[in-house]
Amino acid sequence: MEQRRRPAPEVRHLPRTRPGAARQALRRRRQWSGDQLSPLRTVRRVGIALGGGAVLALGIVLIPYPGPGWLVVFAGLAILATEFAWAGRVLAFARARYDQWTAWLRRQPLPLRLLVLAATGLVVLATLWLLGVFSLVAGWFGIHDPRIDPPFSRLTG
Repeated sequence: MEQRRRPAPEVRHLPRTRPGAARQALRRRRQWSGDQLSPLRTVRRVGIALGGGAVLALGIVLIPYPGPGWLVVFAGLAILATEFAWAGRVLAFARARYDQWTAWLRRQPLPLRLLVLAATGLVVLATLWLLGVFSLVAGWFGIHDPRIDPPFSRLTG
């Protein structure tokens, strides 16, 4: 009797993964177990997100104004980076671009630097006008000039 061979089982190839991907997945699973899911940890993360987001938003508003606008932006990102990895990457990127910008500006001739300063001043004045600061301060002194009223105050509702 002739012995019949069984057909070879079908070989399924698993999708290729990066070296160490299984280790990373295990580490991620361990991170999210235990204290990561505790209510205190969640409250802390939400608090850091709200506080860091508020500081970051304030810093973005303060950028065109004289003073520590960029410092406040970096502080907000640093607060967020204590809990969120993406904020650390954004912080490193923003600091590098800020350093590049200031180095480029230092290499420029004085007239161009003065032009950048004037443009920044115009942004500040336009923002103050849009927010109605000039009209508010003029009202303190009893001065009313419709030219300094913000454009949205002329709208009738």
